[in-house]
Formats: sequence, structure tokens, C-alpha cells
Amino acid sequence: MTAEAVTFPAPPRVPYPGGCVLEPGPYALDWLLKWPADITVNGAPLGHRPVYPFLMDLLADPAAHGLTPAQAQAARDRYLTLAGQALEAEGGQRAWLEREFRR
Repeated sequence: MTAEAVTFPAPPRVPYPGGCVLEPGPYALDWLLKWPADITVNGAPLGHRPVYPFLMDLLADPAAHGLTPAQAQAARDRYLTLAGQALEAEGGQRAWLEREFRR
């Protein structure tokens, strides 16, 4: 099995502040789209940065990061799995994240 070209940790539990104004699912989606984490590409640390915007840049030009389109897609899929689980735990749907990648 080969190592993943792009790594980042699973998101922590979404820090939902509660209250009657915010819905947990939409709040979690917004939080996950801004969630920062330590990212590495081919073992090189890129630092602590928002994961979703990085993945959007990566998908737009994988070669700029020394990756193939398949490796960029694998990073996207990993994000969808990990962030999707966090989103579903707050009553959201993974499909919401998938939609964000089509924008």
C-alpha cells in the first residue's frame, strides 16, 4: 500500500455553540469549509491552513503541488469522508460538502 500524497488530520468535533438561532448542520458545514489543519504534501509540511480552500486549489492545478489529478482526487475523497462524518454527526449531509466542490 502506498502512502497518501496529501495528509491532514480528521477534523475535531465541530464546536457548535448552541442556541436557538443557529442550526447545527448548516453551522457545521460553514465551520468545516473554514477548518484549518496541518497539511503535508509528499511528506513536506505546508503548515496550518484551511483544508477545503487548499483542496480547491489543489484540484484546480495538481501539478503545481507536484501531484497527479488522481492524487488530488484522493485528497478530496479523504476530506469528504472525514469531514462528512463530522458533518453528519451534527445532523448535516455529506452531499452538502460534495456540492461545495462542484461550485
